[in-house]
Amino acid sequence: MSTFVVVGGDAAGMSAASKAKRENPDLDVVVFEQGEWVSYGACGLPYYIKGEIQSLEDLVSVTPEQFREEREIDLRTGHEVVDIDPDQQTVIAQHEAGEVVQPYDHLLIATGAATVTPPIGGFDKEGVYTLGSMSDGKDLREYVARSREDQDLQQPDRGPACQFLETCSGPVGIVGGGYIGVEMAEALAANDFEVHLFQRGDRILTSFSEATSEAVLDHLDEQDVAVYLNAEVTSFDGDNAVEAVVTNEDHVPVEMVLVGTGVRPRTALAEDAGVELGPTGAIATDSYRETNLPSVYAAGDCAETQHVVTGEPVYIPLALTANRHGRAIGQTVTGERTEGGGVAGTAAVKAFDVEAARTGILNHETAQAAGFDPLTETIDANSRAGYYPEGGTVRVTLTIDRPSGRVLGGSLVSEYGEGAVHRSHALVGAVTEGVSVEDFANYDLAYAPPFNTTWDPVLTAAKVVERRR
Repeated sequence: MSTFVVVGGDAAGMSAASKAKRENPDLDVVVFEQGEWVSYGACGLPYYIKGEIQSLEDLVSVTPEQFREEREIDLRTGHEVVDIDPDQQTVIAQHEAGEVVQPYDHLLIATGAATVTPPIGGFDKEGVYTLGSMSDGKDLREYVARSREDQDLQQPDRGPACQFLETCSGPVGIVGGGYIGVEMAEALAANDFEVHLFQRGDRILTSFSEATSEAVLDHLDEQDVAVYLNAEVTSFDGDNAVEAVVTNEDHVPVEMVLVGTGVRPRTALAEDAGVELGPTGAIATDSYRETNLPSVYAAGDCAETQHVVTGEPVYIPLALTANRHGRAIGQTVTGERTEGGGVAGTAAVKAFDVEAARTGILNHETAQAAGFDPLTETIDANSRAGYYPEGGTVRVTLTIDRPSGRVLGGSLVSEYGEGAVHRSHALVGAVTEGVSVEDFANYDLAYAPPFNTTWDPVLTAAKVVERRR
């Protein structure tokens, strides 16, 4: 019997295992997962910490028991794979009862990513958190729950996350102005914390357009989130517990700090086995997600992929990519070679009462390096018919290649519920298919007064930038 071994039990790993087992029920599928959690939605952690999601288990898509009993997958939690021998086609995993040597015919490395720990003095002090795992989410949820005098926020069953404090209600700091930083600013402010957000660069959400970043920044200010731009955090001050965030210019008192400065791919296990890394520092694969080692695949947050606009390798660790590539690998190892597809870098974020989305290439230097001559325009348009009693404004930034007119990327921001994110889907199609801005302006998008204007804001943006060519 052929054996498919998976290292890592989250999105890519469990998608691959499930698809392979569905395609070939006789295939022996073994999954090693170092932790206790599998197939969970890490993107939901800020909303669990905020209190909108009451149970951590609600973030789990499929339980370990369901994988074992319903899908007949040999899932082994609490097993850390410490070695891969590609010559013998075996992996060695350690667990509390000892060590196991597992042969494989096909192997998927889906070891995910680790949170970046920047060189900040005092990083090991009490009250300094990261958000890279379900356990991190539990700790932060308890911190928030202990601040709530009315005790209406369910506390997880763990030790006291802020036992070094009499209360957990003082000012808090967030280091990093990306997705996690912005989402956690909302989660903490919604629980009445005084929030200070520190960003090393001159704007937040740097993968979005400047116009989108500015709109979100203005809204954070309206919500009394103190944002420090060009703030290089040098240390966390305090004795045993953090008492202040120290930057190149400020000394800001806090009782807790969340560090959300990004993630890096976990590649050590793969490197030790002879798997090659790509220019991004993540695992390199072909279009079928196979590495330089035969029958060894990589997917998810440990692997790079190709950008649909530039065709170049990129490292953009997002959930849909992991699921899509895992599913393709599961089909490939059962006999039907399947490509997982490239990425456009599509993403969305919610910040209090604002939503934003982005896709494709927006940065002019990146576009020029890929051989394009970029042109960008930003417009504001109504989200619904002007005579309709509700509605707001959608700000659309559109970037094209001036000579060819190809749509390279877009960024949108609106009030929450006014459609920035859903409108981005049309742009994703145009970016992925290499559509010209002239053709994009003629997309037959839906119109009805409660949902849209006759000319959708993205179509208006297309017409404006087309006139500028």
